[in-house]
Amino acid sequence: MQMYPLTLLGTLAALAVYVWASIPVGQARGKHGIKAPAVTGHPEFERAFRAHQNTMEQIVLFLPLVWIVATLFGDLWGGIYSAAWVVGRIAYVIGYIKDAEKRGAGFLISSLASLAALVGAIVAVVIDLVR
Repeated sequence: MQMYPLTLLGTLAALAVYVWASIPVGQARGKHGIKAPAVTGHPEFERAFRAHQNTMEQIVLFLPLVWIVATLFGDLWGGIYSAAWVVGRIAYVIGYIKDAEKRGAGFLISSLASLAALVGAIVAVVIDLVR
C-alpha cells in the first residue's frame, strides 16, 4: 500500500517534465548544427537549453520539498504542490522556447508554489519545535 500516492504521482510527473524539457534541446542542437559541449549558438537552441537548465535548477528544490510537505501536511498537499509546480514548469518551458519574454507566468506559478511550500514547512517545523 502506498502511503503518499498523490505525492508519488506528482514526483513522477515532475521527473517526466524534466525529461520532456530535454527533448527540444537535442532537437535544436540537430536543427542548428550545435555540437556538444557548446551551450551557445542559435537563439532557438539557447532558449531551449535555458528552459531545460532552469527546470533542472528548480527541481533540486522541488524534490525534497514536495516530500517534506507531504510528511508535514499530508499527501493531498504534496499532490497540490506537485500539480502547481508541474503546471508552472510546463508553461515556463513552452513559453521560454517560443519567446524568452513569455516565460514569466510559468516561472511565477512554479516559484510561488515552491516559496509557499518552503515557508509553510519552515513555519510548521518552528511551531513544532517551540511547543
